[in-house]
Amino acid sequence: IYICNCSETVNHPSLFVFPAKPALSVLSVDMRVTDNKKAHNTSSYKNTSLIVRRNKEFIIIIRFDRPFNNQQDNVHLEFMIGNSPDENKGTYITVSFGKEKRDGRWNGRVIGMQGNEVTVGITPDASCIIGRFRTFVTIVTDLGKQRTQRNPDIDLYVLFNAWDPEDLVYMSRDTDRQEYVMNDVGIIFNGEINNISSRAWNFGQFEKGVLDACLLVLDAGKVPLLYRGNAIEVVRQGSALINSQDDDGVLVGSWSGDYSTGTAPTAWTGSPEILLKYAKDGGLPVCFAQCWVFAGVLNTFMRCLGIPTRVVTNYCSAHDNTGNLKTDIILDEDGRVNRSRTRDSVWNYHSWNEVFMRRPDLPERFSGWQVIDCTPQETSDGLYRCGPTSVNAIRDGELSYPFDARFVFAELNSDVIYHQSDKYGNTKVINVDTTYVGKLLITKRMNSNAYEDITSAYKHPEGSLKERETMQMAERRGVSSRDYLPPAEAGVTIELQADTIKIGDNFKLTLNIKNQTRQTCTLSATITGCVVYYTGITSSIFNLALQVSLEYMPYLVEQSNLLFVVYGRIEENGKTLSTMRVVALRPPELTIKVTGTPRVGKDFMVTVSFRNPFNFILKNIQLRLESPGLITTKLKTYDHIAPGGSLQYTETITPQYPGKKVLIACLDCATVRQVTSQLEIFVQ
Repeated sequence: IYICNCSETVNHPSLFVFPAKPALSVLSVDMRVTDNKKAHNTSSYKNTSLIVRRNKEFIIIIRFDRPFNNQQDNVHLEFMIGNSPDENKGTYITVSFGKEKRDGRWNGRVIGMQGNEVTVGITPDASCIIGRFRTFVTIVTDLGKQRTQRNPDIDLYVLFNAWDPEDLVYMSRDTDRQEYVMNDVGIIFNGEINNISSRAWNFGQFEKGVLDACLLVLDAGKVPLLYRGNAIEVVRQGSALINSQDDDGVLVGSWSGDYSTGTAPTAWTGSPEILLKYAKDGGLPVCFAQCWVFAGVLNTFMRCLGIPTRVVTNYCSAHDNTGNLKTDIILDEDGRVNRSRTRDSVWNYHSWNEVFMRRPDLPERFSGWQVIDCTPQETSDGLYRCGPTSVNAIRDGELSYPFDARFVFAELNSDVIYHQSDKYGNTKVINVDTTYVGKLLITKRMNSNAYEDITSAYKHPEGSLKERETMQMAERRGVSSRDYLPPAEAGVTIELQADTIKIGDNFKLTLNIKNQTRQTCTLSATITGCVVYYTGITSSIFNLALQVSLEYMPYLVEQSNLLFVVYGRIEENGKTLSTMRVVALRPPELTIKVTGTPRVGKDFMVTVSFRNPFNFILKNIQLRLESPGLITTKLKTYDHIAPGGSLQYTETITPQYPGKKVLIACLDCATVRQVTSQLEIFVQ
């Protein structure tokens, strides 16, 4: 019994008078940011708050106005997220210490006491919500609770944990984690199957403001907090929210060629500029993107939240509008491509993402890499999104499991069917190519800028027993059977060959014809040349005789490719054959040069140079230079560059951190796209 301010003596044998023990007060909370970040592999985030990973203990030191008594005092550490924190929903976490310690979702323990300071360890549970939590210390007494005031400096970010076996996104090898979680710059492959090219991309997941921007994406998309502890839900929601199609997400997709109201997809060099603009503008979608931009930003979003992710490029990727595993090319009577009736297309390449995670909702063999794709192509459960779908399930034709396995399977396994239509609109199948689509799938090799061939993870070898079993399984899982038969072998094969050239150079297109019969054959052939976007959509069409000189420059569009379709007919037996070939045109060169030795705290200079190799003026040019951990995006604009003229842009840089850095530059204008360069440097 405590009796205060007694004004008279109490004479009773069983009543004792003690001096009053003052209530406990909190003087300060030290989140031990530097030490905890180092232990949680979050030191790279340019953010002054504490950032931790799930299911790993972090240390806090609380300083009181007197020594803490474990037997008499009652203290709660409270962590809250969202507008209506609720203990039952995991948005209001209480960790208690002292005389009334009770178990909760997060574990807590007193590590030590020294004077008025208490060191405590807190472990968020392995499935807790990811995001920014507000931190409070509450003193509980018989008279009620006394909570510290809101202090943003002690807010706490919790992320997914690829280092912990209890987390769904766990990766066992540290080399994998360093590449797929921690690497903040990467390579995205593009071009076409016979001319693979690449561009560096600044993922920049640790740059200042990017983590908050990624959480804003979830908030703007109204993703329930309840979903944010489930990696499967977060990646599915993310694949919808990076495009703006349904929900005012991050990026507006456009393949129109007119980007005057925004930034051309080819002009971007990385994700931070895009995400920070989205956040600064209060969730207004950023213009514009195409598949590799979508994939680059989604990669940043996932790695920033702690989910292992990589960008994958599929060459000869079918966009099967009808979903019947057939890519239909319609030719008219003369063998020319009929643009109005050809709805399907084969993209030269298509970039998507893979995330690594355990799938407790599927049989165990379908865990591992999962396809997600935020390029808006088709809807899934009412929204433009795709995945996650198991790569192993795709390979084996197991297409009944969530999510969107049939669409991804079609991108890799569609047959290209050539139809010929007559003047009445009737069509007949004249050729079937079962090997054109999904020829090669690649991703950045670990610790290298070269590519790794991962085709075998998605597909069994063409013509193998395993491949036939996969197709049979896919048909049992609802894919339309191949109820068409390829026409009888013509006995003659045709193949197109072409040089890889720079834009503006001459090139030779060769048609190889091989007669495998014992008879003489007379072949009449039509070659249709199309200028196409990388998506396979035709822009301009021109017809060629077997010997022709053609000026292609006036027809070119962005990322220009020339698609040649050959239609041939054997006069002796009336049999027909067809094939196609894409010729990619390489853009001119951009160079990056460093003057001086890059050293922490010392200036050095970077010069970006470009020469206009064309006989026409380049107008309204944008030049970007950036490097994660070194400089934020620098944007310069130029009115024009005369034919044969040059530009040089020099930037002085003072490094703040040592280690390997990548300088990324891009020049872009309406006439010439995809002019990029990168240079690795080492800061001493």
